[in-house]
Parts: sequence; structure tokens; C-alpha cells
Amino acid sequence: MGATRAADPRLHCRALPGNYPERSDVTLHFVDYFILAIYFAFVLGIGWVLKKRVTSSSDFLTSSRSVPLWITSLAFVATNLGAQELVGMCASGAKYGIMTSHFYWVGAIPAMLFVGVFMMPFYYGSKARSVPEYLKLRFDEKTRGFNAIAFAVMTIFSSGISMYALGLLFQLVLGWSFFSSILLSAAIVLIYTFLGGLTSAIYNEVLQFFLIMLGFAPLAYFAVARAGGWEGMASRLPEAWTHSWKYAGDAAANPMGIEVFGIFAGLGFVLSFGYWCTNYLVVQRAMAADSMAAARLTPIVGAFPKMFIPFIVILPGLAALALTKMGDGYSLPIKGDSYDYDQAITTLMAQFYPSGMLGVGLTALMASFMSGMAGNVTAFNTVWTYDIYQSYIRKKAPDSHYLWMGRMTTIFGTLLSIGAAYLATLYNNLMDLLQLVFSFVNAPLFATFLLGMFWKRSTGHGAFTGLVAGTGAAALTHGLTMAEGKGGWLGNLHEFPSVMAQNFWIAIMAWSACFVTTIAISLITRPRPQQELQGLVYGVTKIPHEGGVPWYMRPAPLSVAAGIVCILLNLIFW
Repeated sequence: MGATRAADPRLHCRALPGNYPERSDVTLHFVDYFILAIYFAFVLGIGWVLKKRVTSSSDFLTSSRSVPLWITSLAFVATNLGAQELVGMCASGAKYGIMTSHFYWVGAIPAMLFVGVFMMPFYYGSKARSVPEYLKLRFDEKTRGFNAIAFAVMTIFSSGISMYALGLLFQLVLGWSFFSSILLSAAIVLIYTFLGGLTSAIYNEVLQFFLIMLGFAPLAYFAVARAGGWEGMASRLPEAWTHSWKYAGDAAANPMGIEVFGIFAGLGFVLSFGYWCTNYLVVQRAMAADSMAAARLTPIVGAFPKMFIPFIVILPGLAALALTKMGDGYSLPIKGDSYDYDQAITTLMAQFYPSGMLGVGLTALMASFMSGMAGNVTAFNTVWTYDIYQSYIRKKAPDSHYLWMGRMTTIFGTLLSIGAAYLATLYNNLMDLLQLVFSFVNAPLFATFLLGMFWKRSTGHGAFTGLVAGTGAAALTHGLTMAEGKGGWLGNLHEFPSVMAQNFWIAIMAWSACFVTTIAISLITRPRPQQELQGLVYGVTKIPHEGGVPWYMRPAPLSVAAGIVCILLNLIFW
């Protein structure tokens, strides 16, 4: 590669009219509709059966900490395996190549191991019902309130992105209108979440995990095989698309437009640890476990299936780009002056799946939508009910009232998500939008948690001021930089080669501002007495040790084993 950005892999092809895809020429048969109907009936049945177990707000919003390890581990992974990941990661595979694997082997696994080994004892041991509530226990009310509001906004955006992804699928394959598609799918999630709450969402996520594996593993195989296998794809793509680290030394030489420091600091540290360690959406699954040991093992056990998901969701995107170059009856659609990468997975399904198998694929994508949206809605329910409504609006209502409010919030959150789905239409890669949202919310929050859990001297004033400064730094960075026509609403001091590179640097600036500000303000304000920090801060909390338990059931050895496998995968695709 030369001094300019890696070669644009696009071909010249006819642009599709409008903002949404034309209907494909695939016809669904009775068996396809039957598979979809069976799935709808099953998920609604789970909600109906579990409704009998919901008798309190704790049952509805936190599962009363009663879910076994194997369920919480798969739910921990499935919550992050929503439509935005399947559609967005496949899109990123086409747009950025195998470098997209960094979102797993750098941007997920290390943080999942860290939260299990080091942070879960504080979350679970503090008896906090949510991440914002932990901030109240560790710092103060204003810090909890700021995070609760920011997190509530983030979950609405994330849920809306899932809706948008499914709307595209149904418009492409079924010919339904975009609005009708998101209304139907939202109604299904609304019903089973309204009935069974978090427990219903968790058990459905496990079902969805297996459906996703069954529905998309064949697609990866068919698409890669048609493109000539790995060697065939590599021969048709610029070399930078098939190496994860080889071209990362120079931002101009790789399709993501980011260098090693940006990958490690922006994605591997700030965005990754900010998401997996502080995002209540995923932490909630571990906190629903039936014991401290199960809560700590939940993200660690989940790391093993997580690190192999790139082979199912990223490789089809690479194959889609290679097939487009082959000109053999398949081509990525155009959106504006670029490809509509978000349609990679749906157009591949339309191309390769026969009747029956198409029904399984559609059901799997529906399952991924359900997983993503239900996860966000249940997290939104808990944070709104406990951290906003109970804390600021009605503090001493009976528990039955909070159960009612949790159910009403399910409806309200779903309606807000529909509006967010339309905002997602402005992007041609869902992961670009999702990582932008995370850089505003999770990046500064991770600095707050890092100092709060591991530095006894940090104070509530420091944490609150740091969060405000970090969010402000993210807004300034986005407003003063440009990437693919995004940002620059305050001016243009720098232009990034890709939106993802811009997101990584927004996250770095947000984390750094929060970290420095929190330290500075904490040093000039009064810390809490150490006796009030027991169970909340490392150094004054007894970390549980599992004596007599086999190594494969202990957090530290199991984390080392997972880390070794992750390093090997990075080396294989170097």
C-alpha cells in the first residue's frame, strides 16, 4: 500500500432508488412461514409460562438472582448478539475486512475476562440492583442520576438500531413496508417482555443463541465456498482486507483507517472495557446469576463461544465483497456514493438460502433482533424504574406499583425505540452508529468505574464532574472532526479516513478527560471513610476464593485458558 488510504473495493454498479432496499426476487414458501410461526409461538409461550413466576418488582426487573450459570453465560453472549451485531459486523466485514475481528479478540475477550475476575465481586457483592445504583453506593446520588439518564438514552438507541436492521430484512425479503416491519417485530418483543420480564428475556436469549448459530453458520459456509474459500477471497480483495494486524502500523494502509495505538487504546481499552465492564445491559445478565461464583464465571465462560463468532458473522461480509468483484450474479447494493454494507447479510441469505433454509435464516435474524431489543428494553426498565422513577419521582410507593411501572416502561421504551430506528437510516453501517453512541456513554463511564473500584481516594464530586467532562469531550471531538461526512458540526479541525477511526478517537478523548478530571477534583474534595467502602472498592473488600474447586471452575485459571486461545487466533490471522 502507498501513502494513501487502502484501495476502495467498490465496483461501479447501478444505484437503487430511495433509502431502503428493493424487494428481492426470493419467494417464501409455506415451510418458511411455518418456521417463523413456530418461533413466534415459542417465544410468546416462554413469556406466558414465566409470567406465573413474576410476583414482585424484583422478579420482573432482576430475576431475583436465581438463574443458573449455563443460562447466564449464554445470555451474556446472546445479549450482544443482536441484529446490530449480526448485520453490523457482517457489514463491517465487507467495509473493513478481517480487521473487524478486533471487535472480538481485542475489543471483547480481555474485558470479559477482566469483569469476571476483578469487577463482578463488587457488582454482585454490593447487592446493587443496577450499575447506576452501584455508582450511588460508591459515590453519590448525582453521579447515579447522570449515568442513569445517559444509559437510558443509549439503550433506546441500541434498541432502535435492532429495529432498523429487522425492518431492512423484512422489506428486502418479504416486501413489507419499513414501518410495518418494525411495528410487528416490536409487538412480539413487547408481549413476551411485558409478561415475563428479565427472566423471560434471558431464557429467550439462550434459545436465540442456538438459533443464530444454526441459522448463520451455513450462510458463512455457502458464501465463502462460492467465493473460492479463504484463498479465493484473498485473491479478489486488497491484501489489507485479509490481515488483522499486518497493515495496522499505518492508518493510511488499512481499510479501517486506524493505527495500532487507536486499536488498543480506543477499541481494546476504552470502548471494550467501557462496554463489557460498565454497560448494565450485559452486566445485568451476570447479576441475575444464582451465586457469586456463577456471577464471576458468567462472562468468563461466555468468552469461549464469543471468540469464535467472527467466523459466522464477519466472513460472510468478506465473501459478499469478493462475490461482488467476481460479477457472478451477486452484488452489494449501493447507498449514496458507497455500498449499503448493512444489506450484506440479507442479500446473501436471499442469494444462497433455498426454501426451508431461508425460513431458518429469517428466524435466526428475527432471533437476533429479539435478543438485542429485549436486552435493551429490560435494562431500560430496571434503570428507569429503580434509578430514575423510584429515586426522583415516587420514592416510597408499594412494590406492586414498581412492578406496574416496570411493565409500563416496557411499552414506553418500545415506542421510543421505534423513533430511534429512523435515525439509524442515516448510516450505511450500523456498527459505526453503535460505536459512536458507546463512545459518548461507556467510554467516560469506564474511567469512573476504574477509579471508583480501584482507588479509595476518588470522590463523588470527582466522579460526577469527570463524567460531565468526558461526555463534553466526546461531543467536542465529534463536533470538531469529520469522517465520511459525519461530525464537524462545530468546525473541521481534522478529517478521519473512516467513521470507525473517528469513533475510536472520540472514545479516547472522552475517557482521558473523565479520568484526569476525576483525579483532579477528587484530590481537592473529601473522600468517604474507608469503612463505608467495604464491598465497593478493591483493597477494603474481601475477594472470594474458591478453595477445593477444580481449576476449570475458578475464574483466574479459566481466564488464562481463554486468553491463550484468543492470542492464538490473533496470530493465525495476523
